[in-house]
Amino acid sequence: MSGLHEECGVFGLFSPKRQEVGPMAYYGLYALQHRGQESCGIVVCDDGVFHSRKDLGLVSEVFSGESLERLPAGRMAIGHVRYGTTGGSSRANCQPIQVNHHKGKLALAHNGNLSNAFRLRLELEEKGAIFHTTSDTETIAYIITRERLTAGSIEEAVSRAMDTLEGAYSVVLMSATKLIAVRDPHGFRPLCYGKMEDGTYVVASESCALQSVGAAMERDIEPGEILVFSDRGVESHREHCGKTAATPCVFEHIYFARSDSVIDGVSVQAARMRAGEILARTYPVDADVVVGVPDSGLDAALGYSRASGIPYGIGFLKNKYIGRTFISPGQDVRVNQVRIKLSPIRQTVEGRRVILIDDSIVRGNTSARTVSLLREAGAKEVHMRVSAPPFLYPCYYGTDVDSQDFLIACHHTVAEIGEMIGVDSLGYLPLEDLGEMCGCGSYCAACFDGKYPTSVPEDTRKDRFEAPLSQRPPKNKE
Repeated sequence: MSGLHEECGVFGLFSPKRQEVGPMAYYGLYALQHRGQESCGIVVCDDGVFHSRKDLGLVSEVFSGESLERLPAGRMAIGHVRYGTTGGSSRANCQPIQVNHHKGKLALAHNGNLSNAFRLRLELEEKGAIFHTTSDTETIAYIITRERLTAGSIEEAVSRAMDTLEGAYSVVLMSATKLIAVRDPHGFRPLCYGKMEDGTYVVASESCALQSVGAAMERDIEPGEILVFSDRGVESHREHCGKTAATPCVFEHIYFARSDSVIDGVSVQAARMRAGEILARTYPVDADVVVGVPDSGLDAALGYSRASGIPYGIGFLKNKYIGRTFISPGQDVRVNQVRIKLSPIRQTVEGRRVILIDDSIVRGNTSARTVSLLREAGAKEVHMRVSAPPFLYPCYYGTDVDSQDFLIACHHTVAEIGEMIGVDSLGYLPLEDLGEMCGCGSYCAACFDGKYPTSVPEDTRKDRFEAPLSQRPPKNKE
């Protein structure tokens, strides 16, 4: 797929004793690298003193052995990997964000996207607030800090802030003495916690990050729940739970999450295999081999193979060493980047009728090039099956799709798309089968059906906070 990007990943830990929490956060972020490749950061709390390291780049680029050694031991740490859906790619927008105020300090990392961020920021700026970033995460930090000035505790301040915030936010927050995890009432983005044998609590966007540091998963944090980790243990605050229907993002199971994660009690791998089974049932075709586009298409391909009885094959080798440091050639050097990332395995596809499984089609350009690779490797037929419905609407909750302009399904029929990308047949996962695929009865599928659980933002541009205040659209008066 192309045109969609993972949103962000958050990680935090609270230890009963002082130890090397920085390296543990590093391994947690490494496990979450698939959720964001723009930037990353870690903040360690050592007896109330914060020490941080953050920059643009992959986890392995930002944190060398030397930089990790400079982070002191401590009892708490939080970390973040970012792909920005609000605000540009700059060091200023790297997270976690730190705030100092007269009641103390806090550090905050956020996954999601506020649907009312534009209005909140405008109101704050009109009252004299000064922002140092163009990320909506700073808006969350500002509102929590404002509430903390009069609240009796940091968790009370977070609860008050939730009365103001709308949209998607899974947050880990660290004060001098507490680690707090909070998930918005809709539960758009995943968040879970676990425990290590030494009593260290770990919070992460996905359960795969818990496993990476040896923590056993306790449970998912519920939509609307605030969890406080301190010397008193774990305290759950549920005043915001049940205020609205839980609508977790269905695309987490289709694409965002890692296959070995479990989200809201549902195995991501199992969900993807069910998608393949549904596709086999809905769009049967005579073929010789089923192949998947790495990585999130592989499990769906296996499900299709098992349901159809058509053999599963490894059709592509993925180059796993291409990060953000890969230098794209200039306009005058026409190098097909798909060829660098994916290499077809001729022995699997040559002379055969191939069923190709991918997780989505956005613009269609990458799909067309992937199909071309199979044709060049000798595939006799290519039948494409997509483990998601057609993308028809923008996402305002953390996916980098802010406009219908480049969504191919908005402008062409399925038959036209199939012809454009060069396949013999094309089938999408039926919209009505999403519930069966993800294993839950309530979810957000707004990018497919246009039914948004919250109000639509006034301004949806990713760079909406880059322009001066005088050049932004007027505030919605409704």
